[in-house]
Amino acid sequence: MKYFAFPLVVIASAAVAQQSVPQQPVTPPPVAQPSGLSVDVTAEAGDDLKIAVPVLATDDIRQTVAGPTDALGRQIADVIAADLRGSGLFRPMGPSGIPTVTFAEANAPNFSIWPQTGAEALVSGFVRAGGDGNLTVGCYLYDVNLKSELKRTGFVVAPRDWRRAAHKCADMIYSRLSGESPFFDSRIAYIAETGPKDHRVKRLAIMDSDGANHRFLTNGQNLVLTPRFSPDYKSIVYVSYQDRRPHVFVYDIGTGRQRLVLSTPNQVIAPRFSPDGRTLLFSMSQGGNTDIYKMPAGGGTPVRLTNSPGIDVGGSFSPDGSRIVFESDRSGKQQLYVMNADGSDQHRISFGGGSYATPEWSPRGDLIAYTRLGSFNIGVMSPSGGGERALTSGGWQDESPTWSPNGRVIQFFRSTPGRSGTSSVWQVDLTGRNIRKIPTPVDGSDPTWGPLLP
Repeated sequence: MKYFAFPLVVIASAAVAQQSVPQQPVTPPPVAQPSGLSVDVTAEAGDDLKIAVPVLATDDIRQTVAGPTDALGRQIADVIAADLRGSGLFRPMGPSGIPTVTFAEANAPNFSIWPQTGAEALVSGFVRAGGDGNLTVGCYLYDVNLKSELKRTGFVVAPRDWRRAAHKCADMIYSRLSGESPFFDSRIAYIAETGPKDHRVKRLAIMDSDGANHRFLTNGQNLVLTPRFSPDYKSIVYVSYQDRRPHVFVYDIGTGRQRLVLSTPNQVIAPRFSPDGRTLLFSMSQGGNTDIYKMPAGGGTPVRLTNSPGIDVGGSFSPDGSRIVFESDRSGKQQLYVMNADGSDQHRISFGGGSYATPEWSPRGDLIAYTRLGSFNIGVMSPSGGGERALTSGGWQDESPTWSPNGRVIQFFRSTPGRSGTSSVWQVDLTGRNIRKIPTPVDGSDPTWGPLLP
């Protein structure tokens, strides 16, 4: 069977980071045809785009360490469909209950069969196993009505990384049809919680953005809090209590090693990295006052940035690192403030009534997410304080927002009341209408969304 060529990308893991892309015949990639297909990520209402996602075909069923290639074709299609459905912008059809696609049809669809399914777009592709043990995954997006190809992409992965190829394919579809940057191929760190509410065991855990590939990073012997990723995605900073004393650790995701960067008898809250990864921002209590400090990410002497009576907590850098948003009760109740990165020009930006907490600056720089206390809803406002709007409602307690890499989706955690109450990780987009729970094996709180994986 004739094989077609297109630019391939090696998705690197620890085991395949040094691989080169297998040689393929070189043919010019097709030029995408004009298409009216698109989705609006800012629309508060509208018809979700119907998109068919059949099983990815294989030219030769071969066994891999992750299973046979035909089974992988179905699993990849399942993940693509789930990603698109979870975004709230698409109505995926399949892979079950729709026509199958042969290997030859992956890049030459039989367009006559798809209009009767109601699909406006078609995702087609293939999985094949190479002699080196790796998988080549191809992915195509078509406009069904215009019978034209919109975009194609392909990846070489170790079999155990097949889910990453699926997320990358979904990212391509999302970006082509929305015009936005992708976010599916990313990870979430969070606090995994077990036990009764008055004696919780809290462990650091990590998972894919859809809840898959879950693993615990700490053993639960010491309480851990407020994880945050480094900009290069290689490490996580968090607070751990040992002998009832707070310590700030940086966890290396690749090696599993932890590095102590701060140990103090004072209360330490919510460390996080600056956008360039060189600085840690955190809150620390001394002499009855809680202020915001910064220090080198490798350790060093903390420098105080705020010095007002009361409690200054949190702190999140703007994407360019020039400003910091934080919460303070200096006005009598918790409000949001912005200051320059050196601590100058501290000014209040929240004036909507009530109290505000846990601010986080969007990676796009255009919005700040926060928790509205009292109602305990997640909301957003501009960096100047304008355009305030709530994104969640109806939950007993929603808090601690964290942004997707493209700044279009927010994850947070939701708690339920009572001694038997639970906490869980949720996701909402900027319209507020697309909200869903992210599966975790145990209760989850304080999520942090990492950058898009390379």
